[in-house]
Amino acid sequence: MTAQPAESWRTGSHEVIHLGGEVAVVVPVAEYRRLRALERLASPDELEGAEAAAALEEYREWCAAGRLGAVPHDQARRLLLGDER
Repeated sequence: MTAQPAESWRTGSHEVIHLGGEVAVVVPVAEYRRLRALERLASPDELEGAEAAAALEEYREWCAAGRLGAVPHDQARRLLLGDER
């Protein structure tokens, strides 16, 4: 597991870690609990909108990091459109 400064990931004051090929944000437990509560209270449409916004943010971070084109078309489609193919 490695950690890096959060600035490049736009996570505020949180650190990101790399664990098992995934990137995760280290957040205080209170923030995690609040996120879980919001997730439980949100409507299906709100959850879908949040997932779409998160996918778009991920894509923009890739572009900002100079990785434009580094995501295969099928993966970009899945991330941006929620396509399950």
